[in-house]
This record gives sequence, C-alpha cells and structure tokens, in this order.
Amino acid sequence: MEARLAGRGFPILTPTGKNIVLTVQGIFKPPPGGSPFGPVTISSKTFDANYAQPQNLFTFVTMNGGVNDANKHALEQSLAGFPNAKVADGDQFKKDQASGLKSTLNILYVLLALSILVSLFGIVNTLVLTVFERTRELGMLRAIGMTRRQVRRMIRHEAVITSLIGATIGIVLGLVLAALLIARVKEITFFTPWGQLVAFIIAAMLVGIVAAIFPARRAARLNPLEALQYE
Repeated sequence: MEARLAGRGFPILTPTGKNIVLTVQGIFKPPPGGSPFGPVTISSKTFDANYAQPQNLFTFVTMNGGVNDANKHALEQSLAGFPNAKVADGDQFKKDQASGLKSTLNILYVLLALSILVSLFGIVNTLVLTVFERTRELGMLRAIGMTRRQVRRMIRHEAVITSLIGATIGIVLGLVLAALLIARVKEITFFTPWGQLVAFIIAAMLVGIVAAIFPARRAARLNPLEALQYE
C-alpha cells in the first residue's frame, strides 16, 4: 500500500461477499521478514461488525501506565475464565512469533549440514582424482624446487577456491530465487541476512581446508622421480 493512500478510502471484500469501504488512518513499514498481521490492520470493532464468526488470534491493548506488573496482573485476572488466553508484552510477543519459526529453521539447518557433508566428500574425491591426473606435473614442480609444504599449500588453496566458487554460486542463486518468490507474496518483505551469509562463506573455507587434508598429504609425499615416470 502506497503512502499516497493515507486518508483515502479503499474497499475490502468480506468472506460473506459484502463490500465495505475503510479509511486509511496510517501507513506502517513492516519489519524485516514481513508483518505477522497481514497487509491490512483494522480495529476490533470494525472486524466484529463485518465478519460473521470473529475469532481473534491477537488482541492489542493500550493501558495507562504502559507495561508494568500491575497492568499485567489486571489483564490476567480479566482473562482468568479463558485458559487458552495468554498475556504478553511487546518483547514477549516478538519472542513467541520467532519461536514458531525456529523449528522450521532448525530443519533447514540440518539439511544444510547434510549438503555440506556431501560437498565435503565431493571435493575430496575431486582433489584425489586431480592429484592422480597431475602426478607428472607435481613431480616436475618438486624437481624444480617446490617443497612439500608448498605442494600442500597449493592443494589447500585449490580446495578453498573450489569451495568458495560453489558457495558463491549457491548464495547468489539462493538470494535471486528468494527475491523472486517473495516478490509474489505481498505480506513478506525481502531481507538479506548478511551475518549468516558471512558465516556460510567462512564455513565454505573451512570445508575446503578439511577436504584438502588427505589429497594434500598424498601430493606432498610423491617421489619426484617416480612421479615424472608416471603414465
């Protein structure tokens, strides 16, 4: 909803098929990740008057004195006859909303960990085959003065670069697909988690270092004379 609509009327179609016209009282900017209240927020009075079976999920109350123990106790006493009702302040409400997403995120993190494990074996396999194919090249490098330490470092760098290329492509594609998907949903805003992206890049570098341990050792242990004669 654009800011130019403030003060103007706009129609809403209720589930009963009735068209009502409401006046825009204000425009709010949704938080990162989208607003939990949907694209339009109306008063309880308007909602009860136009919806056949009102069932409130959230009821927001403004009390004199703000958030304090006395007001919380008074609300709890008023809701004593409703065992499913819960009183919470703004901070607790945010925590409750976030906790509902944590289980889903945990499942995604498990899948991410499995994909990292698979990629680890894939990089190890690729590096081992590369060392076999470049046996003569490695032997020549050793013959002209490259040390074992330099060989191990070269293999590690190749593994890290491979991991970073894969991580970069995955992150870019993920962001593009997420942006395209979110663009189709008006209630959700696109948000880039820079901290998590940096963590994924660091994790990719660590995966490359770990994956290079065995191939780098094998490459460093090659005998230069035998490697030059390898067919």
